[in-house]
Amino acid sequence: MAYYRQVGEVPPTRHTQHRTPEGGLYYEELMGEEGFSSDSSLLYHRNIPSAIVDARPWQVPDQARTPNAPLVPRHLKLHGLFGEEWKSADPVTGRRLVLGNDDVRIGYVAAGQPSELYRNAIGDECVYVESGRATVETVFGALEVGEGDYVILPRATTHRWIPEGGEPLRAYAIEANSHIAPPKRYLSRYGQFLEHAPYCERDLRGPGDPLLAEGTDVDVLIKHRGSGPGGVAGTRYTYPAHPFDVVGWDGCLYPYVFNVADYQPITGRVHQPPPVHQVFEAHNFVVCNFVPRKVDYHPLSIPVPYYHSNVDSDEVMFYCGGDYEARKGSGIGQGSVSLHPGGHSHGPQPGAYEASVGAESFDELAVMVDTFRPLELGEGGQAAEDPGYAWTWAGGRRPQ
Repeated sequence: MAYYRQVGEVPPTRHTQHRTPEGGLYYEELMGEEGFSSDSSLLYHRNIPSAIVDARPWQVPDQARTPNAPLVPRHLKLHGLFGEEWKSADPVTGRRLVLGNDDVRIGYVAAGQPSELYRNAIGDECVYVESGRATVETVFGALEVGEGDYVILPRATTHRWIPEGGEPLRAYAIEANSHIAPPKRYLSRYGQFLEHAPYCERDLRGPGDPLLAEGTDVDVLIKHRGSGPGGVAGTRYTYPAHPFDVVGWDGCLYPYVFNVADYQPITGRVHQPPPVHQVFEAHNFVVCNFVPRKVDYHPLSIPVPYYHSNVDSDEVMFYCGGDYEARKGSGIGQGSVSLHPGGHSHGPQPGAYEASVGAESFDELAVMVDTFRPLELGEGGQAAEDPGYAWTWAGGRRPQ
């Protein structure tokens, strides 16, 4: 997304001398995507950014996956994954894998402790804050985040999460094996949001002033490609100086925050298809959000979704607010995830189709991920499952 920012001190011309007050040189680092062919930023460090003094294995949280077999829709109750454990969990290593494939991993955490410094070298992260508050400190600066915020962290951004306020930080983490960006159809060929886009540059919150932390022998957890479960491995680097040593940066690649309340829903006379709810896209998956909105205004409209078959995708819904009309009677509530896999025709629960007639608005909030390869269950997904969900369209009766 080509939206330029400048923070702190940068030289007038890129790739030229940037002197310290003492006359030494700051160290320029280009952080860029697609091999110098896409968005990038230039960061100016006090210390050499590639200097490490130790590297040793880090055991990442359980990334094993189990196929969705037999093929059934599933309901996962994520709030049951964390009891009092949240008080000792952190937002990075405390994540439990819910669903995943070779393009994306979806995790959930309730946390009360600060994370270590962390860098995801596999892909971008989109972390949705269900509740709680935190400061996300990054090499670019700090982000203050809270309920309803999407936090977009580009691949290889060194950062850490610091929960605040004494309540659990509940977060839904979407980890890509690619980059995550606004849908291309919302952007001009130069990268500006177009008039029909449901949000724009004004809605994005970037990092504040540079963080200039001190310290020696500082550890950073690196999640990277490897031969472990799900193709994921971990390494712990030790840096001779703190990596938060950037005096200034500029460019179009950086972490940012977008709050779901700033999303302007697109509505119509009859029921609109899911792509109108899209907020981000990545390789082989998209992210959508369903927000409180006016619904269809044709005199004969049926406001809840029509029944549909996901021919090319698995559909994952995370229910994070309001009262989701189409799922009434299914057991789904706040903190639930539904998985409707490709090959399964799904839609409203019994009675919801008829009950929606005449409705003028829906008060619901949900984050949807549609993937174009089948999803498998992670350890957290298996632990959170409601085994009766698949039979709720038939009145809860499972054939014997």
